[in-house]
Amino acid sequence: MLPSFETIALETPAPHVLVARLNRPEVANALNTQMGRDLLALWTGLAAEPGDVRCVVFTATGGRVFCAGGDLKERNGMTDAQWVAQHEIFERAFQALLDCPIPVIAAVNGHAYAGGLEMVLSSDFAYAAEGVRFALTEVTIGIMPGAGGTQTLPRIVGERRAKEIILTGTPFNAQQALDWGIVNALYPVEELLPAALATAERIAGNAPISVRQAKRSIHYGLQMDLRSGMRFEIEAYNRMVPTEDRIEGIRSFNEKRKPVFKER
Repeated sequence: MLPSFETIALETPAPHVLVARLNRPEVANALNTQMGRDLLALWTGLAAEPGDVRCVVFTATGGRVFCAGGDLKERNGMTDAQWVAQHEIFERAFQALLDCPIPVIAAVNGHAYAGGLEMVLSSDFAYAAEGVRFALTEVTIGIMPGAGGTQTLPRIVGERRAKEIILTGTPFNAQQALDWGIVNALYPVEELLPAALATAERIAGNAPISVRQAKRSIHYGLQMDLRSGMRFEIEAYNRMVPTEDRIEGIRSFNEKRKPVFKER
């Protein structure tokens, strides 16, 4: 049974693959307090009890806007204390996405601004529809990226490009996002979800412990010096040596058949 959320729609179109959709299309999937709570519950739930989910495709309902960022109508008139309290929920939700052990592919089927782009940046990698636009517009309304954008963006595009994007607040197009490494590929909108699902199914067909350990090694290793990262990699590697899936992988190769992984 999939959990039920007020602002996120879930479905499992293929074995071991979960599709999670931001589901407030009537307000451009703007991030309100309830969506923050739902995202936090989704990502922490997948970390604690993934069940048989081995890969997530993260997309949105509606074709024009993936996420317009924070819901400024809800924020209008908030006290300082209310703003900070709400943002704490957002911070925890985005950190939970960044730390989720299950691979997350963003399928950006509409414009992604502010917090919407920060969700894309916090995913493992992203595909986008041709014609969508991206921006971190926070400085144009008196704030700044606060859901990881000042940290994730420069790690992807470099310091100088990130400063240009963030300090001007100027939108950029899908081709620029591809050229700068923010997205991995562009597709016509009707081909976007099938492409993301095909990649998710490929990931889900691999040894799940191996996938999670490889993701962990990349994610945390990049925060270390090279020698420490390589030692961390070996610790992650050794976790798989005594597993049944490692034995099954080698046996299936020698028997010239597809492996059946059991996540143990």
